[in-house]
Parts: sequence; C-alpha cells; structure tokens
Amino acid sequence: MHRVYACLAIANLLIIDPSACRLDAEEFDVVYLGGQSNMEGFGSVDELTEEQKSVVPGCYIFHSAASLDQHPLGGQGTWTPLKPGHGTDFTFDGTTIRYSKRFGVELSLATELRRQRPDRKLAIIKYARNGSSIHQQAAANWGCWEPDFRVNSGEHRDINQYDHFLATVRNAFACADVDQDGTLDKLNPIGIVWMQGESDAVHTAEIAEQYEANLKRLMDLVRAAFRVDDLPVVIGQISDSGKNEQGKIWTHGEIVRHAQASFVASDESARLIKTTDTYGYSDPFHYDSAGYLDLGKQFATGLIEMLK
Repeated sequence: MHRVYACLAIANLLIIDPSACRLDAEEFDVVYLGGQSNMEGFGSVDELTEEQKSVVPGCYIFHSAASLDQHPLGGQGTWTPLKPGHGTDFTFDGTTIRYSKRFGVELSLATELRRQRPDRKLAIIKYARNGSSIHQQAAANWGCWEPDFRVNSGEHRDINQYDHFLATVRNAFACADVDQDGTLDKLNPIGIVWMQGESDAVHTAEIAEQYEANLKRLMDLVRAAFRVDDLPVVIGQISDSGKNEQGKIWTHGEIVRHAQASFVASDESARLIKTTDTYGYSDPFHYDSAGYLDLGKQFATGLIEMLK
C-alpha cells in the first residue's frame, strides 16, 4: 500500500474514544500543538511571575519529547497537570519526566482558553521537533514531516516526524484517564496549533514555493488523525530577527509567509497569527519569553474565534 494511503488509513483508526459510551465520562477539549523550535519553546521559566509558574487549573498535557527521524517510534508520554517546563529539552523516558527550564506557547494558550471558556476543561497534546521541515529536501539531520519521507537503508528508515506525531496521538488517546481519577474521560478535539516553516524557508526558492501545497497536505492528514475534516487550524506566521551579517535569517522567508497566508485564505477553518513580527528574540532564531506568552494568547484567541 502506498505510504500516504496507509497513513490515512492508520489515522482514521487512531482515535477510538474508549469512553464514548460511558455516561459518567468527564469531557475534555483537546488541542494539538505541533511544529518546530518556536513550538518547542525557548521562553525562560526564570522570567515568569510566580502566578505564571503555577499549575494552570483545569488543564492537562500529554507531551511527547522530540524524536529523530530513522529512530525507533516515539510518542511516549503521560497526562499531567500543565505547568512550566514543557519547552525545549523536556524529556520523558517512559517512567520519569524531566522538566526543562524553558516554556512554549502552551502556558498562555491554556490560560486564555480557560479564561474565555471556564466551563470547558482542556487537554493539550504536544509534539514538536526543533528544526524540522515539511519538505524532505530541507530535513537535513533535524527531521521531516513529509509522511513519505524515508532513507534508503536502516532498520527505521521509514520513520519520520509524522510517524512520531501519530504515535503521540495514539498514546494520548489510549491513556484516556486524563485527570487520573480512575474514570476514563471523553476527549473532544477542538483545534490544531501549528508553528513551523522556518526550515522550509532557508534552503532554495523551489523548496519554499512548495510550502503551501505541503502544508495543506500535512494539515489534512493531521485533521484525519483526529477524525474531524474541518478541525480548526491556527497557523503562526514565521518572522525574521534579521540577526546575522546578511540581515535575513530565512533567505526565502517571504515566500513561506505568503504561502501560509494563502493557505489560510483558502481554508475557512484556518486562521493566521501575524503578531510574530512584533516580538523580540532571545537569539537569532527564537522569540523571547514575552513573545511566547503573547503568541500563546493569540493562538487561543484565533481558535476561539473559529469555535464561536
């Protein structure tokens, strides 16, 4: 079977809610967070206020640590109350969580969703990989979301970022007791939040020009994994710090930015967040802490607009 159709078939079988027929099941809204390093998150936990460092009430997260392509299938995780430390360098080895000193958009996104929808509990599934691309020719050693991406040899030659994503989702829904109260919960997907594209903008114009088609295909497959054809998608528009000798970090960034805008314009269930142009940077590639806090809030607002 061709790999794309196999992925679709697997995706359609992934989400089987074991609590769907339970009258006592508690319901959680599910949001998936995916992409590359600005989704992993480089905000500094030390720069958060004491209130921001606390657990977000009514919100849980299933965070699978980033895995390499051509490595054994990942997707390991466990549902835990959301608190800081789910940024880059977060790890889970199947037994022990090691929180990082970084955070991403999950904190302010969850806080804003809970503020605007206080009657709805929230479950976040997070899987992102630093430096990952959609186009396979831009993958290098960082990772690729193209479902057909494989190398010519090796035991795990056909495992890529899309496979790790599918494993993460499958494991999250298999562990449906989100709040660990002994009762299986009902998980209701409400949205996809995607922050990625920088790696597709740094190589050639030809790679960047294929971004819109590649993004559409990938979002269709991610939606299929959650079995909701028009599941809302909120895209963060990539931006450029200009912090190198030549000025631009992402050589073909404007092509990818246009592709992101074009994708959203053609999809009634998608929104584009453009506030990234106003953020500061902690290094040439990643937003500062204030940027991540605002970006999460903007993602939540864009999602709520579509849910209304």
